[in-house]
Amino acid sequence: MTISILVSVAFYTILERKILSYMQIRKGPNKVGLMGILQPFSDALKLFNKNLTYSEMMNSILNFINFHPLFISILLIPIINFNMFSLYDNKHNILLFFIISSMAVYVMLMIGWSANSKYSNLGSIRSVAQMISYEVSLFMIILFISIMSFSYSFYEIMISQSMLLFISGNLILFMMWIMSCLAETNRAPFDFAEGESELVSGFNVEYMGGWFALIFLAEYMSMLILSMITSIMFFSFPMMVISPLIMIMITIILLWVRATYPRFRYDMLMNMSWKMFLPVSLFIIVIPMNMLFMFI
Repeated sequence: MTISILVSVAFYTILERKILSYMQIRKGPNKVGLMGILQPFSDALKLFNKNLTYSEMMNSILNFINFHPLFISILLIPIINFNMFSLYDNKHNILLFFIISSMAVYVMLMIGWSANSKYSNLGSIRSVAQMISYEVSLFMIILFISIMSFSYSFYEIMISQSMLLFISGNLILFMMWIMSCLAETNRAPFDFAEGESELVSGFNVEYMGGWFALIFLAEYMSMLILSMITSIMFFSFPMMVISPLIMIMITIILLWVRATYPRFRYDMLMNMSWKMFLPVSLFIIVIPMNMLFMFI
């Protein structure tokens, strides 16, 4: 399963480069393999064969133990087959997803701090502040879906949409979810951890070779996992093939946004989180709770 995830992330990177290049009226990678399809493997070989150099003040031990926690959350996603199960199946795997995704904040802070560079440290602090701000609205939206389905299980959420999809009547909520996913994964137009004018490359400015490749893979892997969770929460037909297709469409939308919108200002990002998304997400929690008490 680990190999399949890494291969999917590799092809996701070339999909992004192809989409961005065709939107800019150029071809993108087209030399390595047929239509450049082997370009991610060539880049991986190049990065992992580079020598790792680090300064005397860098904490190299912490660099080697840094691990993105969202890699574990792939075990919670239900596998679509005849009986539909997840590799770690329980009745409260949404709560476990909350815990795992919250741990990513500490890993991000550790990556920036262990490099012992002011640019890397500032980039990690900005990234952590952004992730913490949008985790609140992200968790509120998941809590709303859990109340609608009367369960904390991804499998039960899929089953509860057999009659009506949760995207019906919740289009504004879905748009908030997509923007929160972009901010949570530090993607454009919310990529403030990589301000070229003041922070160069953000928290990974001191990392090269295999270190940079692992951080790069973690970012794209988190986008794929959030796309899977999006298809489960809003578009999931049980026992249907349509959910993976919708997941692919969501991943393309996340790449499409990067080629379309310019970067936000940091204060506008925080205002949108605390003054717009948080009040709306708190308000939508009240509605299903009142409906629940009315029927009880």
